[in-house]
Amino acid sequence: MFQSQNLLQTFDRITDYWSPKVIGRVNDQLLKVAKLKGQLIWHAHDDEDELFYVVKGHMRIELKQQVIDLHEGDFFTVPRGVQHNPIAEEECWILLIEPASTKHTGNEITPQTRSLDEQLA
Repeated sequence: MFQSQNLLQTFDRITDYWSPKVIGRVNDQLLKVAKLKGQLIWHAHDDEDELFYVVKGHMRIELKQQVIDLHEGDFFTVPRGVQHNPIAEEECWILLIEPASTKHTGNEITPQTRSLDEQLA
């Protein structure tokens, strides 16, 4: 049986910042929701693009050459191989769309890094 989901209600599952949860799949792309506050880490995804869509709040994505400011309703795709550092001064809710093969923090490992299994839980 098919069933719809309410995007805003999916954020009820999020208890930790920087800990995305998979809420759906479109072909080989995963849809993930996350709450952000503070900063993650400079990292890149060598083989995958990563789309950030701001559902609530404000964030910025630092790139080596510029800073992308995102407000509610804005989205930005970080191209594969581009170093980036997501930052949210206050709590921000985002939807991520990225291939299932995307590692949370690329090749960088930190205490905030989440495995795909953790994101599926």
